[in-house]
Amino acid sequence: MLVPANADLHCHSTVSDGTLAPAALARRAHANGVQIWALTDHDETGGLHEAASAAQALGLHFVPGVEISVSVGDQTVHILGLGIDPSNPLLLGGLAQVRAGRDARAHLMAKALEQHTAISGVYEGVSRYAGNPALISRTHFARYLVEQGVCGTTHEVFGRFLTPGKPGYVEHTWATLQDAVEWIRAAGGQAVIAHPGRYRFTPTEEWALFSSFKEMGGAGVEVVTGSHTASDFRKYASLALAFSLRASRGSDFHSARESRCDLGQLPALPADLSPIWELLH
Repeated sequence: MLVPANADLHCHSTVSDGTLAPAALARRAHANGVQIWALTDHDETGGLHEAASAAQALGLHFVPGVEISVSVGDQTVHILGLGIDPSNPLLLGGLAQVRAGRDARAHLMAKALEQHTAISGVYEGVSRYAGNPALISRTHFARYLVEQGVCGTTHEVFGRFLTPGKPGYVEHTWATLQDAVEWIRAAGGQAVIAHPGRYRFTPTEEWALFSSFKEMGGAGVEVVTGSHTASDFRKYASLALAFSLRASRGSDFHSARESRCDLGQLPALPADLSPIWELLH
């Protein structure tokens, strides 16, 4: 495959915690000049058929993807699976396991937020933002608290209520790193560490994460993404080279109002990196 000038390999639809349907995302990506595009909903592949059909109609090269929630120590890390077979039974079974705990966690978060905001019926209110109770996420809670006037923006909600140590945050054990990489590889995909600049690892812990990921068969790291700064671009470009990982680029688009970057609007990858999309067919 020729290396496209504009690849966006990370975004979310209404199937998880985005605000646009898969077909609408395909149209937005195409309108923004994206040439190769992946839908990567959290722990769910239900939007991929719609996305693929819409992309085909637009002449947009589509990469089926998913973003898997993984527990590493006391942190949640996200691993992208790019170029997956959405019908692979091992992957689908693994994702079902990951989703199984989301609804129970959502009930606990709702109770905690009711105690700290004096709002009742939080779970019911949040459920209106999620098409599937098994996929309620912190983003859905953030949108609901903005609607209720508790905070002005979703970013403020996360800072006050939904990060570790805050009153609405509930710990949850997700998949292991080994599981996520194995599921993705079994489905014929490439495993990529998503937005590594967002995690709170020490340099030693981060090096250990990258080392383990590479040993397990991980293929790439997201170097250019919406939540990374210019210094993050440089840092993770260096780590990609140090670990011989392919580099990925993705906006992590959820919503025109909430996301830091629109589809297709990121800077290009540094020229000395090998793009992950060269491995995608």
